Amino acid sequence: MTEFEAVIGLEVHAELLTESKLFCESAAHFGGSPNTHVGPVSLGLPGTLPVLNQRVIEMGIKAGLATHCQIPRITKFDRKHYFYPDLPKGYQITQFDQPIAEKGWIDIETAGKAKRIQLTRIHIEEDAGKLVHAGADRMAGSVYSLIDFNRAGVPLLEIVSEPDLRSSQEAKAYLEELRSILMAIGVCDGKMQEGSLRCDANVSVRPLGREVLGTRVELKNINSFKFLQKAIDYEIQRQITAVECGEPLVQETRLWDEQKNRTISMRSKEEAHDYRYFPDPDLVDIEVDPSWVQSLEESLPELPAARRLRYVESLGLNAADAGVLVAEPAAMALFEATLEQYDNPREICKWLIGDISAYLNDKHVELAQTQLTPHKLAEMLTLLEKGTISGKIAKTLIGPLLESDQTAQALIAASGMTQISDSSALEGIIGEVLNQNPTQVQQFLEGKEKVMGFLLGQVMKATQGRADPAQTNQLMRTLLEAKKNS
Repeated sequence: MTEFEAVIGLEVHAELLTESKLFCESAAHFGGSPNTHVGPVSLGLPGTLPVLNQRVIEMGIKAGLATHCQIPRITKFDRKHYFYPDLPKGYQITQFDQPIAEKGWIDIETAGKAKRIQLTRIHIEEDAGKLVHAGADRMAGSVYSLIDFNRAGVPLLEIVSEPDLRSSQEAKAYLEELRSILMAIGVCDGKMQEGSLRCDANVSVRPLGREVLGTRVELKNINSFKFLQKAIDYEIQRQITAVECGEPLVQETRLWDEQKNRTISMRSKEEAHDYRYFPDPDLVDIEVDPSWVQSLEESLPELPAARRLRYVESLGLNAADAGVLVAEPAAMALFEATLEQYDNPREICKWLIGDISAYLNDKHVELAQTQLTPHKLAEMLTLLEKGTISGKIAKTLIGPLLESDQTAQALIAASGMTQISDSSALEGIIGEVLNQNPTQVQQFLEGKEKVMGFLLGQVMKATQGRADPAQTNQLMRTLLEAKKNS
């Protein structure tokens, strides 16, 4: 049988973290009641003129520099014509032949193998509004549709890769790395669940070894890593099956249906010339000053790849943990600040990506919305290291530390959760547990070591987890051995 390979390119849309929209002063942030973040320009009212938001240009240049792109001296805006209810002007202001950045690259790693993915271009454009379909999840079957123009005119970066990806795993790794870069430089919040970062995947298949590309299908508006992989995997198999059965593939746009776990046809794909691009006559060309580009490059923070390497080589974190930490700027910032007060990077990382992350996921909150501070986390870890509290007690502190403004010390004092490490006190508790469980004691005396776990558990239960585990284990074994020898 013929062996096939996939050819994949991603077009990623990243909403920029500006206060106002691309060409007007209407609010650009997510949320709000429908049609409240609007104005004459974003609604496309007759006689209105666009005024460029300079912050958008700055963010576009920073994104280009962070992805090793060339920054052209001249960039301009164009009109892209198509007719859809959520596009009030009947055209979208975007960039066509002179984008803000081009010819860059991003390095990824999958299954231990590094690969460089080339970027074609990064261009700036305005977002469209949002159709809300009533009576169904999608347009098909809806009773009617409403339009929310809050998103119309919000500035976007469209980041286009070359078709260098060969699997859904590579596509996911690329999108994760790009998301980390954009978040690290502060141009996008990366909230895929809110649509701040979404992508279109261009997928085709061809016999292995053939240079000619197959028929390309665009998978539209994917907003999660899981759906990206599922959609690409399904589409690859659908196309391979069609080719093997002699069925013609058509160039089209398809949607991922997460309910049915399949792609469905949306429309035939337009070619670029169908959009009738031409320079926007209301906006002048922009000359980018090289000294400005240099100053923006010097202002870039440490990028994710370099930070991961530093965490591994200098701080001793393993690569997987470093990757998880670097992917979330809030957790990374807390890690760095806590490290200044508590010099144990592995322990800080363990709690951040372990119990703290689990708590945030369970409560569906973000780290920035909690009361956790570097001082509070460092204090808790210091108490744990000194043996003042046990690991079990530390776990019970996570919720209160994140939910209240109290310190670990104050929470422990208020609840009496200090670890019991006094030998006399522990001996009394252990003696009582042994007296209450003569059957298990006898089993131990007969050589059944496994009952030690049960007996230790009873001590922990009696002390509500406050007994020092190592000391309890040692004292209990001493008392049991004394019984054996008596």
